[in-house]
Amino acid sequence: MAQAKKQNIIPKEQAVFWMDKDGVWHNEHGKLEHPKIIKYFNQSMGKDDQGYFLSQIINDVEEKVYFSYEETAVFVVGFVKKDAWIELTLNTLDTIALDPEALYIKADALFMETDDHLVKFTQKALAQMSVFLTDTPQGLIFKFGRIQTVIREK
Repeated sequence: MAQAKKQNIIPKEQAVFWMDKDGVWHNEHGKLEHPKIIKYFNQSMGKDDQGYFLSQIINDVEEKVYFSYEETAVFVVGFVKKDAWIELTLNTLDTIALDPEALYIKADALFMETDDHLVKFTQKALAQMSVFLTDTPQGLIFKFGRIQTVIREK
């Protein structure tokens, strides 16, 4: 029988880092800027019933550090246009398909609801997506091929 892995759980109140509303990591000294550390943090993210956490294995012990974040910890950082759909690249380096029906605008930011996460578009990703967005009297419309969807506001 396999032995359960030992865990060291650190609650978000004790974490020494957090993520802001734009997906930027911070610690007590300010914004984290080292690209390798940021990439490592983003790739180490997980989610469970208690929230988002970073995990790593240290000497056969899984360490889970829950962290604070605003709105969401998952962000669209880029996309790839496919023949019939758009693939979104997330800060976690995962990819998901864009679902135009799941898009909405809140406080001048673009979000997409998925079964697993609330996903927010970074300013860079939003600028890249602008070729598919048209402002109309009915509101902002997403257009891609034959797909045309009014993006609702919350």
